[in-house]
Amino acid sequence: MPQRRTRTTRRVHWLLFTLLLLMPVSANAESIPAADYHDNVQRAVTALDTLKQVDENESSAAYEQRFEQTIAGVSEALPEHQSVQTSEGVCEVDNSWLHEELKKLKSSSSQERATELERVVERLKAVEERVGPGETETTGDKAQTKEKLESILTRPEYANEAKGTSALNRLLMDFFRWLEQLLPKPVRPRSGNARWMTVMAELMVVLVALVVLFFVVKILLARFKPKRRRSAPKKREPRIVLGERLEPEETAVDLLSEAEALARRGEIRGAIRKAYIALLVELGDRKVIMLAQHKTNRDYLNAVRNLPPLHQTMRGLTDSFERHWYGLVEASDNDWQSFRSAYYSALQTQS
Repeated sequence: MPQRRTRTTRRVHWLLFTLLLLMPVSANAESIPAADYHDNVQRAVTALDTLKQVDENESSAAYEQRFEQTIAGVSEALPEHQSVQTSEGVCEVDNSWLHEELKKLKSSSSQERATELERVVERLKAVEERVGPGETETTGDKAQTKEKLESILTRPEYANEAKGTSALNRLLMDFFRWLEQLLPKPVRPRSGNARWMTVMAELMVVLVALVVLFFVVKILLARFKPKRRRSAPKKREPRIVLGERLEPEETAVDLLSEAEALARRGEIRGAIRKAYIALLVELGDRKVIMLAQHKTNRDYLNAVRNLPPLHQTMRGLTDSFERHWYGLVEASDNDWQSFRSAYYSALQTQS
């Protein structure tokens, strides 16, 4: 049975579902931009995720009604066949697999529903990642880049020419010839008493030769070892978090200051979104999470699941962010103050 949650969370789920039904994209449109299709898939994932939770006061009949309406809303938002406008032309998208899965989900038993629902959500997330922004390099671009690089490397200034034996090789050959002259020539011992003296002499010569060879090699390596150049510091590039572009020098403190300014002007909804992004940037700087352009707020929440104190606080912040930003719930000053306090509590769990 799905996990029971509060009445407030139930309202969030209904608002998310209502937003999904009111999207300005329909199956009757000739074609939609790729970005809108990506947003539709993302909203479908969020709407289906709401079916995993049941309010503690929600009856079975009410949940079944909400279940049927959510399935219908997702089917309407992502029709079986849809034309998507990309940078290279119009692409015909086949969403029939989703409708088949939704039919199976509706006909499944209550015991099988959770598994079927999780499978549909995971497949939609995979689709969301594939159609997400940032994957614009084509195979032709890679081949063209490789061909250009190979043409550069074939120029005369990059070609290796045979210059005969190197100075290092000649020096090593001279050393071995000198070492051969030092070693005594094998002679037939005249008596057993003199044999051990010959062996000791040979060992001493070999040891001295090895010591000399060690120091010669050490000096040569030090001379011919290329000097290490200091690598130039890598230039930071702009980051994109939840669809918002952040400049390289923009920090979490700057984002929180912008959120405070929005709250003072009465733009509480925008202030909550800006503060939530500031939290993600701060956790990214602390190496708690990895920021990526394609990740959603739920992806970041799942990334801290192994940190129970932070996960619990961040879960409330994520629900508040979804309620006021995606759900279009009217936000008050009390909502901002609560969100701001939870923001600092989340940071204190990692201090």
